[in-house]
Amino acid sequence: MLFTGILLGLLVHAALVVWRCTFRVGEGHRAVLVTFGRAETKADGHTLVMHGPGLHWKKPWQHALDVSMKEQSLDLGDDNGAATAMASDGTILRLEAFVRYVPLEAELGRFLFGMARPVEHITGLFTCLLRNEIANIRPHVGDSAPPSDALATRFDFASQAGAYALVRQERKLLNDRIQSFCDEQIAGRYGVRFNAIDLADILPPDELADALNAVMQSESEADARLHRVEGECRQRIVSAERGVEIARARSRAAEIEIVKLATFLAELEQRGMLAEYVARRRAEVASESRALFVNEVNA
Repeated sequence: MLFTGILLGLLVHAALVVWRCTFRVGEGHRAVLVTFGRAETKADGHTLVMHGPGLHWKKPWQHALDVSMKEQSLDLGDDNGAATAMASDGTILRLEAFVRYVPLEAELGRFLFGMARPVEHITGLFTCLLRNEIANIRPHVGDSAPPSDALATRFDFASQAGAYALVRQERKLLNDRIQSFCDEQIAGRYGVRFNAIDLADILPPDELADALNAVMQSESEADARLHRVEGECRQRIVSAERGVEIARARSRAAEIEIVKLATFLAELEQRGMLAEYVARRRAEVASESRALFVNEVNA
């Protein structure tokens, strides 16, 4: 019984030693061994010894730092889920932004040992950079204000939505400025390569969003009513034009009938038969009428 316990203890100890003396590196990762706070380097004393994917051996007192060499994305949002920035006119904008970066294998020492918390440091750096660039976006010199025409009552988002519209319009300029700053000021300093900063969305304050939605809804309703009224007016105009054409056709027909009747009466008068024709027509009308009123004139 004692022998079995000792054997079992030795096996557990051996398994523990094997577990403490091995470490695994996943695909797309690199690992650096640290001995009592000092990273394992090559003969030059500066280049880190990196271990690629697979199972490796280490001393029990050594610690392996695993770093992903894949492109990583950092959310620049705060605890509420979105970063905030103040525009040039004081509007507080909400930003959904992400930073994409890749650690450089040749500069991995800067990334691991140059900063206490590299991920938090990069997040804070780009949050400050993004806020600074947004605050510096202003209207271009020479841009004229929209003409104050009393008839121009339609809402112009580009000129009347303030800094919010300007930031949305200058999104490409904002990305170019940040990329230029990364290339000139940050490249190689943090041991990573910054690929891009993605502005997924720029959201206005709730009050401004409600106002813009109300304006757009009012414009939509006004456009719908305008189109409806225009359609009704066009229909009335077409009906009126058609009525005028019908009235003209009727008047032409009546004119032709009157001319022919006048010609016919003139021929009867020339033949001396006008009185008989009139008498006959009077008799026909009198026979078709239900009531006949006779006006007797006293001689």
